[in-house]
Amino acid sequence: MNKIESYVYKKVKNNYLLKNSLRNIYQGFFDLLPNYDSKFSSSLLVREGYYFGFHDLDPFSRDSQKVLCNRLLIPLRMPTPQDALEIGYLDGKDFSDWHCLAKTHAWNYHKGCRLQWTKDKRIVYNDCENGQLCAKVIDMKGNMVQKLNYPIDTVSYDGKLATNFSYGRLEQNMPGYGYCVSDADAVLSEGITEKTGLYLIDMERNTRKMLLSIQQISEFEHEPSMDDKMHFVTHTEFSYDNRYVAFLHRWYKGVSRHTRLMVYDLQEHQLMASPTTGMVSHYAWNHLNGIVAYCRVEDVDSHVYFSSPEMKEWKRCAYPVLNSDGHQHFIDDDWFLVDTYPDKWRHVRLYKVNRVTDEIVLLADAKSPKSFVSPSEHKHWKCDLHPRCSADGKWICFDSVHTGKRSLCIMPSL
Repeated sequence: MNKIESYVYKKVKNNYLLKNSLRNIYQGFFDLLPNYDSKFSSSLLVREGYYFGFHDLDPFSRDSQKVLCNRLLIPLRMPTPQDALEIGYLDGKDFSDWHCLAKTHAWNYHKGCRLQWTKDKRIVYNDCENGQLCAKVIDMKGNMVQKLNYPIDTVSYDGKLATNFSYGRLEQNMPGYGYCVSDADAVLSEGITEKTGLYLIDMERNTRKMLLSIQQISEFEHEPSMDDKMHFVTHTEFSYDNRYVAFLHRWYKGVSRHTRLMVYDLQEHQLMASPTTGMVSHYAWNHLNGIVAYCRVEDVDSHVYFSSPEMKEWKRCAYPVLNSDGHQHFIDDDWFLVDTYPDKWRHVRLYKVNRVTDEIVLLADAKSPKSFVSPSEHKHWKCDLHPRCSADGKWICFDSVHTGKRSLCIMPSL
């Protein structure tokens, strides 16, 4: 953002309706002017009609020969309970061979069906059967290995645990991030409740226990802004050593929306909260148990690196050059990928950023057509890049609509 854009953003950032309205007017003016083409730093493989979803998961197999993804079966509109999504993987030369393994009826555009690898080369994803949300574990041929009684968000790296929360409560507060089907854990009549919260699923036993209730979360370092609000959790991630679970605690009422990043120590049974003031949007772990997050610290919005799960020590990353929200994914312990939202020209950018030196490398500058702007809160079909990287750092993939169709894009990491 330039200085004027940054100034206006700071004035309206707490009112998402006004913020979105001004954005639409601003971009609409530049729609009348000549635009420029998308640019990429290296050769790009584009698979139209496929996408993965969120930035927190690595869709590549351990040998980087396969990439998990979803294939769309409907045109650009919100899915209904009857609409299926194909899941599978791409491999072969230029990742051109599609292997469909199953279909799911629990999906959205932002986070897919939480498709992810788990141990023993198995794959887990969310589905809906007979009106009930569940998760399924399959092998590389699509054979059912296990059906879990609850939908998952994220599986631990050792494959033993998975996080779970109410997708119904999430959908109520963030339409487009849950599913068409609700669940008994939503408890929508209570803003703060002991009846639902953050759960852990034992993947082997197919059992679930509550880790923290919404009430416990809201009582921890309670703030006055939390009173009389609807509280919920989302965006969970395990640390690479499986010791910590991070999540976003959000409390909403109308246009008033607040978020903080929280970390739970599974070994010491200790809860920790970020020193942020009202806003955290996205975050990612590295192997040092550090976290990079786009958040508000000391009333400044920026990408911040917390050096430990306690989140006591921090530094801004590449600020003020990098001064807008985005989705992060670490390439290694120092370099991370991050994207941007559409600017005045409706272009999104993908950067590689060094958290230590603040070096920034532009990897992509892609068009994001107006047709992919979510027209309302309940028609949420926009496409963020959501960058992701293979474990060996050789490949980057992201979702893009620069061709006019939602596509999975793969490029070598520079």
